[in-house]
Amino acid sequence: MIEKILKNADLKMKRTVEALSKELAGIRTGRASPALVEHVKVDYHGVITPLIQLASISVPDPRTIMIQPWDRSIIQNIEKALLKSELGLNPNSDGNVIRISIPTLTEERRKELIKVVHKRLEETRISVRNIRRETIDELRQAEKNKEISQDQSIRTTGQLQKLTDSFIDAVNHIGKEKEAEISEV
Repeated sequence: MIEKILKNADLKMKRTVEALSKELAGIRTGRASPALVEHVKVDYHGVITPLIQLASISVPDPRTIMIQPWDRSIIQNIEKALLKSELGLNPNSDGNVIRISIPTLTEERRKELIKVVHKRLEETRISVRNIRRETIDELRQAEKNKEISQDQSIRTTGQLQKLTDSFIDAVNHIGKEKEAEISEV
């Protein structure tokens, strides 16, 4: 029972940290990458959908991202979503495709990107802590139902805290690496 609860918490925390890694991969420094825009949420006929599910995203040269929607009627929605995103991109559309020129990063833009990274890191830390809280609630319920003893609950809570701390450290490490990558000139 306890192993199952801890394994479940570990799996949820791993997925949270993996999602952070994928999201931060999209924050590039001066180099075009499809990962930069593929997770942008677009209103597709009333349904919020990731851009990657609505269009083909390619990189024709190191400073340009080209987005070719499968349904041309949503080009304006894609442009709006890109403008609203915190990526600071200016899409140009010719009616068939959207081109985004990736400018060289200024010091000001680097600071903005670092703020975005810090925001994502904090959101991930909060998610990991929420998983810990939910798992502790699960342990308390198991203790209340006499499925585990109070000693087992206390010991497992300690193990859970160590697990949480290790994932928080992983998040901090990922953040430091990304910040160093952004700060490189």
